[in-house]
Amino acid sequence: MRVSASRRIRNSGRVKLTDVREATVRRVDFGYFVRPASETGDGLPRVEPCLGYLVDHADGMLLFDTGMGSNPDVDAHYRPRRQPLDDALVAAGARRDQIGLVANCHLHFDHCGGNPLLTGRPVFTQRIELDAARYTQEYTLPELIDTPGARYEELDGEAEVLPGVFLLPTAGHTAGHQSLVVRRRDGTVIVAGQSHDTATAYSADVLAWRAHRDGHSRPLPVPPAWINRLQELNPARVVFAHDHSVWEP
Repeated sequence: MRVSASRRIRNSGRVKLTDVREATVRRVDFGYFVRPASETGDGLPRVEPCLGYLVDHADGMLLFDTGMGSNPDVDAHYRPRRQPLDDALVAAGARRDQIGLVANCHLHFDHCGGNPLLTGRPVFTQRIELDAARYTQEYTLPELIDTPGARYEELDGEAEVLPGVFLLPTAGHTAGHQSLVVRRRDGTVIVAGQSHDTATAYSADVLAWRAHRDGHSRPLPVPPAWINRLQELNPARVVFAHDHSVWEP
């Protein structure tokens, strides 16, 4: 039996973009973990940050990603150094009771660890991501998903969650991965989560997209199809969940 409330929002076509008059995007530092050598590709362990982002909007405050969950096996594997949710929010200039909306780029343990502390708030997630978290073995920590009082807003595609703030599917790391787009007067900010592990990897895909657009001779690397959607938003900055670096055009 599910212990969470869940309402499915179906969206057709693309969200009509509006401009945000007042919205700030602030990084939230949830600590770091050590990715073992078996997962890095270069034979060396790598320390990676765990970052969330606060959108402070005239119509409410949204938290995108909520930190790392805890489990003995996870802790032994990744050796995390956590920053508790409340401490991380205070360091970013906010309090838990100010958070009105929650979204996760995806529902792996290192992105939704603080969700059980934010029950009652709408949690925006792609439907296929929530299904994977609920029904796929070893996908995430189950105790982070259907906690008492959890309230999911299930999405099928793009959705505007505040004026000028919307979620956009960016499948790859998981089938239901999503990114957050914030339209500001000084340029669009995209919180890309773990669509890419690093800003350098994102830059490589943007360059591949440009080469295809320019009709460059083949062979060429093939970027994700959704890169075109992100780039047509003319982003001024793109930020990530596991990289302090920022992509700028």
